[in-house]
Amino acid sequence: MSDWADVAKVGEIPPGGSKLVYLDGVKVAVFNLGGEYHAIEDICTHDGGELASGTVEGEEIVCPRHGARFNIKTGAVTAPPAYEPVYSFPLRVYDGTIQIRDDRWD
Repeated sequence: MSDWADVAKVGEIPPGGSKLVYLDGVKVAVFNLGGEYHAIEDICTHDGGELASGTVEGEEIVCPRHGARFNIKTGAVTAPPAYEPVYSFPLRVYDGTIQIRDDRWD
């Protein structure tokens, strides 16, 4: 089981904003949706482009390259041209710090 990694302090990411971090060499986008934090892999499953620089619309991130949409909370695809979900990382807030972990290999 992987350890929790500190990625930001609560309040550091503005509502509707994101922060790009690296976790064991993987790019992860951490989002603030109205005070709730979520983390997804920062790679569009359509063509490998980054997602963090896209537009947040409600609970979705819109890929800036071709417009694929993903649910920020779950990683699910909500509009093509992507058809595969992005990975959603476990996230917790511990003592005022946002933490994520990579549980894919547990």
